[in-house]
Amino acid sequence: MTDPSLPTLFDQIPPALEGLYDPGAPWSLLGDGLDDLLSQIPSDSIEIDLHPSVHLVGNHIAIGAGTSIQPGVVIAGPIFIGRDVQIRSGAYLRGGNWIGDGSIVGANTEIKRAVLFPTARAPHLNYVGDSVLGRDVNLGAGTILSNFRHDGAEVAIPLAAGSLGTGRRKLGAVLGDGVLTGCNCVLHPGVVVGRRTQIYPGAQLRSGAYPADSIIKLRQQLEIVEKS
Repeated sequence: MTDPSLPTLFDQIPPALEGLYDPGAPWSLLGDGLDDLLSQIPSDSIEIDLHPSVHLVGNHIAIGAGTSIQPGVVIAGPIFIGRDVQIRSGAYLRGGNWIGDGSIVGANTEIKRAVLFPTARAPHLNYVGDSVLGRDVNLGAGTILSNFRHDGAEVAIPLAAGSLGTGRRKLGAVLGDGVLTGCNCVLHPGVVVGRRTQIYPGAQLRSGAYPADSIIKLRQQLEIVEKS
């Protein structure tokens, strides 16, 4: 049963992932079921031609038709990359990822054990660790989804009714459909953001659940003084 403190996240789960999803623990999409799903990928399921400078590491790598992978990309299996995905120069995809149709992984972006729903975008200098991005999520340039506490303890989600344990030592963010982050946002381990919420540039979000259909504003005060 969904915890009433968790925001509404997704309108639709991709069919391949439906059996993995628990609305009361949306990070379940990153669990053992994902490993099982990726382990079933044939090792030669690549439907496009690759530039010689694209490096494939390991097995169980699927790349769908219409996908564009620019030079200098490193892709480590197991991984599923759907159709019409854009993966730009210098991207590093590692550690068991599921990348939905029409998604974008930008230049020098690192994706580690993450699920990107169709049309999710991590387009510019992003780190996406142990995270879930819903449909039409867009990460501003430099957005970091941090996935590990300094003390190595379990990541828990503070809620109004008390702390919700995740059973995971590594968990980044779960972002609902249409969430937008501004440039240089940092989301600390264990952030859940409801669908269609917008986050101001430079904001840092501590672990917790943030409501749907909201604007999370960062206010700062500038002091401008005359040079002496």
